[in-house]
Parts: sequence; structure tokens; C-alpha cells
Amino acid sequence: MNHLYYRLAVTNLKNNRQFYLPYLLAGMVSAMMFYLMRAIQGNDGINAMRGAGTIGLVLTMGVVIVGACVCIFLFYTNSFVMKRRKKELGVYNILGMEKRHIAKVLAWEAVILYTISVCGGLVCGIVFNKLMTMFLYKLTGLSESIPFYVSSWSCLQTAELFAVVYALMLFYNFLQVKLANPIALLHGNNVGESEPKAKWVSAVTGLVCIFTGYYLAVCADGVLEAVNLFFWAVILVIVGTYELFLSVSIAVLKLLKKNKKFYYQTSHFITVSGMMYRMKRNAVGLANICVLSTMVLVILSTTVCLYAGVEDSLQSSFAEEVTATFYFGNVPDAAAKEDLLQLFTAEAEKQGREVTEVSEYTNIVFVTHSDGNEIALYDNEDASYGFSDMGMLYVMTKADYEKYTGRLPMQTPGQPLDAFAQGSVMVTASAGFTGDVIKVFGREYPIAGRLELPEGFPDKEMEGFLGDTEVIYLIVADDSALKDFDAEIQYHVGVETDGTQEERKMYASAVREAVEAGKAQAGFDYSLIDSRAEQREEYMGMNGGFLFLGLFLGILFLMITVLIIYYKQISEGFEDRERFAIMTKVGMSRDMVKKAINTQVRTVFFLPITVAVIHLVMAFPMLKLMLMVFGLANTSLFVVCLAVTVVVFAAIYFIVFRFTSRSYYKIVYE
Repeated sequence: MNHLYYRLAVTNLKNNRQFYLPYLLAGMVSAMMFYLMRAIQGNDGINAMRGAGTIGLVLTMGVVIVGACVCIFLFYTNSFVMKRRKKELGVYNILGMEKRHIAKVLAWEAVILYTISVCGGLVCGIVFNKLMTMFLYKLTGLSESIPFYVSSWSCLQTAELFAVVYALMLFYNFLQVKLANPIALLHGNNVGESEPKAKWVSAVTGLVCIFTGYYLAVCADGVLEAVNLFFWAVILVIVGTYELFLSVSIAVLKLLKKNKKFYYQTSHFITVSGMMYRMKRNAVGLANICVLSTMVLVILSTTVCLYAGVEDSLQSSFAEEVTATFYFGNVPDAAAKEDLLQLFTAEAEKQGREVTEVSEYTNIVFVTHSDGNEIALYDNEDASYGFSDMGMLYVMTKADYEKYTGRLPMQTPGQPLDAFAQGSVMVTASAGFTGDVIKVFGREYPIAGRLELPEGFPDKEMEGFLGDTEVIYLIVADDSALKDFDAEIQYHVGVETDGTQEERKMYASAVREAVEAGKAQAGFDYSLIDSRAEQREEYMGMNGGFLFLGLFLGILFLMITVLIIYYKQISEGFEDRERFAIMTKVGMSRDMVKKAINTQVRTVFFLPITVAVIHLVMAFPMLKLMLMVFGLANTSLFVVCLAVTVVVFAAIYFIVFRFTSRSYYKIVYE
């Protein structure tokens, strides 16, 4: 008897291959992608590389995201396939098969699909594992050899995950059969929906959600605020997108229908009526396509920009090849500074390197809270203080300000300041400082003038990074004025050298050893030394890992989008075939009906990507701020990456449209 159920299951799968073949391929690709992500995450070479912690975190996040998306994706495709098969299952029931017999057939089908999907996916995953690992190594700058291996732990986890998913889908299918009567099953795929009513409250709510999300994205002030608001903006836009297709679209169609001059034209009549009919079910699919398309565009554009902007990020974060900050308890004298500078030069000579540029300056940094013209230290224990109350105060001499910016201090009228009286200060131009005196930590200082940071200066390019957080430069006359602040002094040194990346890394390592050896003589408490060459590996590892994950998720979401589009076209084809036949029978010409249906298909099909591009454009200001977290403030690069991503995705989307439309028209015009 079980052999009979098995044969019926195989026959069913063959007869419904139009639905099950894409479903089966999707299951295999899903299993392959989960295995690949899990195997790469556990790769010993990844765990031993520089920046393994960051890449490991990115890949772990990728395993979770891929696993969740695979589950949702397979449930979606299973529900579609079951809807199309209800008539067939109803016939079995009417011919005498009990529901428990149908359940056994479904169980065998699930076993067959699970076996083929998991086995096929694991085989493909094992075959492509080395290639994908090589690709990740290439992105992250690694050159180690990669042996061929099979991750048994990843195979086991893939089999377990998909066993749970297919078991849950089978349970869902059992419920569908058990709760439905034979007549309902027989007509399950022909059950239509009455013309939907315009839900004006939902439509207005959807528009409010979308525009609120847009407002948060466009008006986010600073990186901290952008990061804090990003989740809420995404949720609002997603909710608004579903309402846009479910309610707003119906409301617009209702308005078009009320316009008699527009509606009572043959092509308009068919298009509006066709798009409105069973719109609720279509709208969910369109909203899914729109949300997934937006996710693909956001993920790919940002990760590609991060990878392409590695050098920009490095230059922004590390202005010189080797940067060192020495922390003194007192203001260092000229001799101590000179000794430290000589140390950098001496180590370069020992290694045959040439120091091409040296910069140095001294400052004091405070985390502050401003109230008008009064500045106080920020109190972390004060519950009334928030991020927006936090400020940064940089105190430096006029001479060091000139070294720091490379220009003379400029007053707000645009005139250079040659000198100012002892005891007075210069401050950055700010609306908060309107008087002639500024009070810093309880002491009043006369304001000799207000500064403007030079255009093109790094702080100017990163303007808005901290949002409402006020950044203040306080310029004093000389070193003796710094002693009034009784705080830790920071002495910054930046050095540019020649040589290869490896030679520059060796130079940075030698400088660290020399600085540590001369610490007692120099008189500083401790130091921090960074090397651009060393950080390049960290940046390549992190940004390359993000790009790998972005491409991986982009392909996964694109696959989901393509399959949703395909199933939507097939479903619409079977539904529109009968309507097409009816319209031709009532006297409409075949060409007229074909033209109207073509218009409807193109309108409905390209609506999601149009909305997705609008979402992306409105999210641009927030995404640009969030890229600053990684030190990337190159707006023009982001615009180029975003435009290229949109063009490539639109081209793929159009190809999918052409391919799936053939199946649709073939069904409709039979």
C-alpha cells in the first residue's frame, strides 16, 4: 500500500512540475546557500586571519539571516503550490480517497522534496564551498591556500534545519486538507474575491507611515540619531508599503473608476477593473516584491560602497601613515617633543625608509555640556543628560591650531587673526555663543573672535557626524594658557613614509618598540600608535566581509523575488485566462484585450521596483550618515554605487519580467 502512495506522490510531482520544479530548485539553492554560509563561518582560515572577530560576527549574522529567510521563503512557495493543488486533492477525495490517504501522499511528496532539495543543495554547496571561500579571501585580502574539505557539522545543521522546515510545512498541508471539505478543495484555486472596498483610514495610515519614515530618514541629524532611528524608519516604511499596495492602490483605482471620462474607455476600463479584481491578494505579492527589492538595493549599494571606499575610509580615519598620540600629565616642553620626533626619524633611517612628511600638534579634549555661553564637564551620572546634551571641547594654542588645520585662524568676517591678548580666546562660530565672554569650567574668558574651519578640512567633511552634539574649538594664546585647564595633554604626531605595505608595517612595529623603550625618558604616561598599513587589513577584512555578506544576501533575496514574481505570473495567468475568454466572447477583439492585459501586466509588474527606487532615494541621507560610522564620507562615491546598483538590478528585473511574461501569456492565450 505504501508503494502505491509513493507512486502517486511521484506522479503528482511530475504532473505538477510547472509548480514543483521552481520550488525544488529554490529548495536546493536555499540548502546550498545555508551550507555555504555555515561552512565558511566555521572555516579555520577565517578564524585565524587578522580581524577574525569582525568577520566572524558578520558571518554569524549571515547564518542567522539566511536561515530565517530560507524558512519564510519555503513557507511562501509551499502555500502557493498548495493553493494550486487544492482542486487535484479535491478530486482524490471525491473519487474515494480518505483524508488520511491524501495525507500519506503528501507525506511522501514532502520526503521526496526534502531528500532531493537537501542532498542536491549539499552536493552543490560542497562543490562550490572552496570557490566561495576563495572569493571571500580575495575580498578580504588574504592569500593563504584553501584546501578542499567537507564540513560535516554544517551538513548536519543544514539537514536538521530543513527537516524542521519541511515537517512544519507538511503539518500545515495536513491542516489544509483536514479542515477543508471536498467541494472546497475542488474549487480552492477558483475562489475569487469580491471587488475590494476602499479603506480610506488604512490608506491614510499607510501614507502617514511612509511619509513619517521618509521624514526620519531625511531629517536624521547626525550618525547617532540615524542609527537610533533607522529601525523605526524601516518598520514604518515596510508597514506603509503594505498599506500602499493593499489600501492606497485600491483607493486610487476607486477614484479612477469614479472619473467617468477616464474609466469608460475600453483600455482604461479593462485595466482598472482587472487591477482592482482580487487586488488584496495581488497587493501582498507586490508589496513583498517591493520590500525585497528595496532590501537588495540597500544591502548591495552600501556594501559595494564600503568596499570601494576602503581607501577613503583609511584616509579619513588615518591622515598619515603612522599616527601616534602621547598622553602627558603636564604640558610637554619643546625638548620632549623634539626627542619624540627624532625617534620617528631615527627608526626610519634604521630601516632605510624615508620620512616624507611630519605633522604634530598639542591639544586637550573634554566631553562637555553646554548651556548658552557656559561650558561644564559632562556628567555621566546625571540622569537628566542625554546624547543630545553631550559636546566635545578641543583646547589648543594658536600655533597648534595653525599646524592642525594648515592655515591661519580665520575670524568669521574672513580676516586672519595675527595675535590676541593673553587670557582671551578664539572659539568656533556657533549660534550658542552670542556674547563677548565664554565661561569654561567656571572661569570666564573674553572672546577675541569666532573661528571658521577651512573648507575641505576633514572636520568640515564629517560635519553632521555627531548631529546635535556640539563640537567646540577653543584657541588660547600659548602653552602657558593650557596649564590653566589642569587636564591630560595629548601630543599628536603624524608621519608619512615610503615603502611597500609590509615595509610600512615593519616601520610601525619598530616605532612602537622604540616608543615603549623611551617612555620613561620622554615623560609621557602612555601612548596609542596606529598604522594605516596595519589598519588596511582590518578594513579590508571588515568591508570585504560585509560585501561578501551583502552579495550573498542580495542573491538570496533576488532569488526569492524572482520566484515570487514567477509564481505570481503563473497564478495570474490561470486567473486571467478565463477572464480573457469571457471578454472575447462578449465581443471584444483579441488584439484589444491583449493590449489591455499587456498594459495591466506592465503597470503591476514595474510598480514595485518604482516604489523601491523611491524608498532608496528617500533613505539616501540616512544611509549616508550611517556609512560615516565606518569613516566613509565620500558622498559622490555612494551616489555612483547606488546608481550602478539600481541600473543593474533594474536590468535583471526586466529580464525576469520578459522571462516570466512568456509563461503568463502562454497560459492566458491558450
